[in-house]
Amino acid sequence: MTYGYMRNASAIYQDTSVRGGVEGADRHQLTGMLYDGLIDRITQARGAMRRGDVPAKGTHFAKALAILTELRGSLDHASGGTLSGRLDALYDYVGRRLLQAQLNDDEGAIDESLDLLTPIRDAWRQIRDAFLSAQGTAASAAA
Repeated sequence: MTYGYMRNASAIYQDTSVRGGVEGADRHQLTGMLYDGLIDRITQARGAMRRGDVPAKGTHFAKALAILTELRGSLDHASGGTLSGRLDALYDYVGRRLLQAQLNDDEGAIDESLDLLTPIRDAWRQIRDAFLSAQGTAASAAA
């Protein structure tokens, strides 16, 4: 991930989220915020779809797809190995399912997308917690 990624991700998150806090966020936090924003936008799109609010539905799906594109663009295929390829394929699939959901008011596609993305978001949070815990342990040992 590069500085350009962080700048683009920050702009996308700020554009698609009501929450702040991207200033000073590291790459890991920013990616976590993108996952949160993606899941929020998908959930909001479902709500708009249920209400019959077509303009809001389109806006939320568009923002979800923009976040998904940013996540996909942040993948480092050179050093990411198999995981990077699998995430790329997953993001591609979820993007197609979200388009299906938008065009056909397909809640099953929304549910499937959320079922695929939520465990990744949750795992991303656990990775951060483990990393911070390890850093704290290393700092204590060095002192």
